[in-house]
Amino acid sequence: MLIKFLRALLGLALLPTCYALARSFCLVLLNSNAPLVEGSCLLAGIVVFIICWFIFPHPVKAYVFGHELTHVIWGLLFFAKPSKFKVGSKGGSVNLTKTNVLITLAPYFFPFYTFLIIAIALIVELFVEPLPFIPIWLFMIGATWAFHIFFTFETLSQSQPDIIVYGKMFSWPFIFIVNAIFVLLWVGVVTSTLSFTISSICSCTFDAYRWVYYKSIEIISLFMQ
Repeated sequence: MLIKFLRALLGLALLPTCYALARSFCLVLLNSNAPLVEGSCLLAGIVVFIICWFIFPHPVKAYVFGHELTHVIWGLLFFAKPSKFKVGSKGGSVNLTKTNVLITLAPYFFPFYTFLIIAIALIVELFVEPLPFIPIWLFMIGATWAFHIFFTFETLSQSQPDIIVYGKMFSWPFIFIVNAIFVLLWVGVVTSTLSFTISSICSCTFDAYRWVYYKSIEIISLFMQ
């Protein structure tokens, strides 16, 4: 019970970071000089997936496969041994010899298919330089990233054993933070504004917690009067 309470407190403590990252994202987009063609291709992938999401049946089995495989990948990073990998249209499961917060929550912040596309592109670039068909790669990155975001929202709206383990108060802010950091760093690299992105994250986070600190002092002083 105490651990759950402390995790909930930690989740509350992470909320200013969520605000700071959202603010950083807006600042980075306003200050980025993304090439029009590349940016349009990325956006096109996102838009096409959204249209497909509302027209066609959702590819649940593909999501479940990526979800469980993400558990396996992150488990292997921490030297866990996987077994009994199962995937179905109604859900899946995998057994791991150890777990932690990153292994448990990885499917909600690690866009498996997006990283798969990026990995394939990097392998292709080893043999064909410069990388051909860049607009197509960016389109697929946009579509797979939208796939990750939409399915993450859908699964989080349901009761998930992964989320129950660490509680919603901690899991949701943590998932948002890691997703936002991945996106911000990726945008920073693509638009050649990585240094500005990192400084924006740091300054916005500092400002958010400074505001919380001074507001806390102000409230405490009112109660002590």
